[in-house]
This record gives sequence, C-alpha cells and structure tokens, in this order.
Amino acid sequence: MSAVIEQAVQARLVASAPRMETVPATLRYDREDPYAVSMAFPPPATLEGVEVSWAFARELLVQGVERPAGVGDVRLRPYGYDRTVVEFHAPEGVAMVHVRTSELRRFLERSQHLVPAGREHQYLDWDQGLAELLRDRP
Repeated sequence: MSAVIEQAVQARLVASAPRMETVPATLRYDREDPYAVSMAFPPPATLEGVEVSWAFARELLVQGVERPAGVGDVRLRPYGYDRTVVEFHAPEGVAMVHVRTSELRRFLERSQHLVPAGREHQYLDWDQGLAELLRDRP
C-alpha cells in the first residue's frame, strides 16, 4: 500500500463577484507526516502564479466537516447540504473555497485506512526527527 494519498477535488472560490469560479485543488496525506494533510492549488489558480500548498492538522479537517473548527491560518465549517467552507488566512488576505463535503469525507476515509486515528504516533520516525534536530544545532 502506498504511503501517500492524493485526491483531486474541485474547489469553488468564494469572491465578491456574483459567480463562484471553480479551481482545481489536490488533497494530500503522507503516512510519514501522519498528523497533517495538505491542500494544494496549481499556479493558474493563485494570485502569485505559483503553486500554493497549505498544511494543517488532519483532525482539523475531521472536525471541520461536522462543525466550525480552527482559529489559526486555516478554518473550516459546514455550509449547506454538502459543502464545507475552507478559509485560508494570510497576511495578504483571506481566501475562501467551498469543497464538496462528500469528497472531503472520502479523502479522510482513505487516510484513516492508511493511518487509523489515534495511531499516528506509531508512524512517526523518532530517530530521523531527533537526528534532524541535533543536526541543526550549532
């Protein structure tokens, strides 16, 4: 079984214009970083014209499909029948997208098969992490 899960999703960009633009995004989960997920947007979908990726806690995504969650740079909340709002807060401003909740749940289910919730610590490479910490010391 692969140690990485990637899933393409369609995100609808919430803007001041009356219609929402659909932008592609990729959800990613890596067993080597078992507590985190990421959502990446390709260059054409960003203001800077470069790929932008946001990493946040898998648990935040779990909570955000059920109820408002997050107080930091990434916040989620259910919206309507089958949508979840994902807000990305940066010094430049706030970007909001709607993603189908069913797509997020499917991604979470796949990640749970790879690393069950509550067992993330079993997939951490403590030796490598410690070596990286010690290597960065003067």
